Amino acid sequence: MNYKFLIHIALLLISSPAKAWEEICQRTDIREVSFEYVYPMIGFAALSVFIGSVWEHGWSNAEDYQYAMMQCAAVVVSLFGAYFLSAYLINQVRIKKLAQRDDMLLSQQFAGYSMTVIFLLQILTGLLPDLGIISVLLQFYTIYLVWEGTGKLLDIEEEKRTAFTVIASAIILVCPPLLRYVFDKLNFILN
Repeated sequence: MNYKFLIHIALLLISSPAKAWEEICQRTDIREVSFEYVYPMIGFAALSVFIGSVWEHGWSNAEDYQYAMMQCAAVVVSLFGAYFLSAYLINQVRIKKLAQRDDMLLSQQFAGYSMTVIFLLQILTGLLPDLGIISVLLQFYTIYLVWEGTGKLLDIEEEKRTAFTVIASAIILVCPPLLRYVFDKLNFILN
């Protein structure tokens, strides 16, 4: 686990996306995005939600612990599922609309790094839940990350880049709350 790289690339994607995508393109093993970036970010998000839940509700009885663990599970399921669902849907759009070759690893790399804003905002709102409305607005920075990534990593032609950016951004922004909603409904039904 390279925490130095994790922090470096996350901050670079927020502060200078074009430079970050260039650095990402130079990495030789595109499979490392899951283990070196996405999974640790999901872990940090889950940990922050657990800490925030314990801080807000206390640790006095079993129900508080159960609530904290359910919130943790909801975050893990929604982010983990959103990562793979987004990558799959983006890959399908690349194949069907852009006539590009089937490359799921490239789509996973693109989706994983494009979800940086979502990961960081989940970590922040896990610790400080009152920032929820601000985080909804800040999520739209994802569109800019996707725009830069389509040009650098996916090498999409300029005339198709805007349409693909809108579609990919919508996929990346909608998948986590959609999966969270499904998880919460299933949790309610099963309890």
